[in-house]
Amino acid sequence: KSTVVKDLNTSNLQKMIVGVDRLDYTKGIPRRLKAVERLFVRYPQYRGVVSYVGVGSPSRMGIPAYRALRREVLGLVDRINTRFQTTSWKPIHYVADHVDRADTVLLLRDADVCMVTSLDDGMNLVAKEFAAANNRSGALILSEFTGVARDLHDALLVNPYDDEQLTTTLQTALELPVAERAIRLEAMKHEVSEHTLFDWAGEFLSELAQHIEADR
Repeated sequence: KSTVVKDLNTSNLQKMIVGVDRLDYTKGIPRRLKAVERLFVRYPQYRGVVSYVGVGSPSRMGIPAYRALRREVLGLVDRINTRFQTTSWKPIHYVADHVDRADTVLLLRDADVCMVTSLDDGMNLVAKEFAAANNRSGALILSEFTGVARDLHDALLVNPYDDEQLTTTLQTALELPVAERAIRLEAMKHEVSEHTLFDWAGEFLSELAQHIEADR
């Protein structure tokens, strides 16, 4: 078990939602936390059996806007926990610190749902890392505004600005039949394993060579 969640009370915990991000305003972390909060409001059956485990690695803390974002995120975590937690269960477990590679892999491996809800992202490696590491037939909720959304077609795509869609998609992910989750995850694993950095570099160099030849 990851040391990030070694103190997590799992006696009643059936499912774990995971988010792993650099603490950046582009990652949509506040909106994601509010979606989790709405989940517990609308679907009280998840209280006590589902927890969100988030990692927000500090970034650019010398910039006031990033410090403000950290305060906002921690404030949301405190508000949601105060609202819902019991003596034996906490809805949000948030690590506002750097987490080593091994712990990150274990978190992604054991996640029932991984949320990548970036407001804007060039690619996003966490989505691919989840697909490669997960062994629980976990579901991936993926922002349509990430570059990787063009590759991982079997993720559950969302518009991270749509609060209603975020919440309903999270509930859908938690209730997806195991067989469907397994099929989706296997397809994503295949995509990640078949399209590596070396494939991308090869395609890039091949296209570059064609353009050079055409210009001669």
